[in-house]
Amino acid sequence: MSSVTGVSLADELPGPSGGSPLGGDQAGTGRLGDRIFGGTAKGAGVLVVAMVTLVGVFLLWQAVPALKNDHVNFLTSREWSVDGPQLRFGITELLWTTVVTSLIAMLIAVPVGVAVALFITQYAPRWLAKPAATLVDLLAAVPSIVYGLWGLRTLGPAYQPVQDFLQSKLGHLPLFSATSVSGFGTILFIGIVLSIMVLPIVTALSREVFAQTPVTHKEGALALGATKWEMIRTAVLPFGRPGVISASMLALGRALGETIAVTIIVSSLADGTPWSWSLLNGGETFASRIANNAAEFDNPQKAGAFIAAGLVLFILTFVVNAIARIVIERRKAFSE
Repeated sequence: MSSVTGVSLADELPGPSGGSPLGGDQAGTGRLGDRIFGGTAKGAGVLVVAMVTLVGVFLLWQAVPALKNDHVNFLTSREWSVDGPQLRFGITELLWTTVVTSLIAMLIAVPVGVAVALFITQYAPRWLAKPAATLVDLLAAVPSIVYGLWGLRTLGPAYQPVQDFLQSKLGHLPLFSATSVSGFGTILFIGIVLSIMVLPIVTALSREVFAQTPVTHKEGALALGATKWEMIRTAVLPFGRPGVISASMLALGRALGETIAVTIIVSSLADGTPWSWSLLNGGETFASRIANNAAEFDNPQKAGAFIAAGLVLFILTFVVNAIARIVIERRKAFSE
């Protein structure tokens, strides 16, 4: 026997070409088609990284001259005057409006999206779950501007009473203090519309993650006497938490860069208008400020000021998506 002679069984068995049982060089190099596909995939990945890097370098290259000639603090000033000989521009107001509207959208969209995903995967009967899942996936593919215009037409008339109620009941709080902005051009309304835009993404990705929960985990919890909700809380939600976080981050990145709908809705504050922390105030996001003034890029210095604002938005969006990638990598089941 091989154990007596000191020769392993694997050494005694011939491989596909008379060599080792694993195929020798064939197993190491792979087939030609596999090598071509692997090289193409690697090249595509390198190309994407190179393009993102070049975009960042271009934005930085174009923004530096304007930042050098800026006569106010770029990070702390809310002044924006780029028409005169002296550039005076800052991003405080833009950063506040962009971040706050996106956070409002997440606070509304994530709980609703997770609840809908749980209903489809855990509570809905089979005859309803499959069509509902298909419908959610289709809704996630619809351009977000469609939801934005729908929210504007549908929620706009009903928003003013809400604003009046908040001002009368919570007006003593800085976040709901009265402002000169009326109608639906406020930061709060923009956040509500953004939540409608990103809700299909959060729902679709969360549903996909919850559907991958191992049946053994759920059946084990139920076998131990857990109720339906206890099973979801102890088995489904912990398993899907990284995926839900990643879905929220991806939706947040989309909300940060939303342009057309925000440009249509938002009420810009005139120069000299007092700025406040109120969510019932107006403002502009990075994207809407750039879109509203795109036709005025008549010289490199003026365009550089807007490119500097775009660079901040680029970095902000990149950081959000990088966090989503890090979170999702913690669970290989969602990334492979």
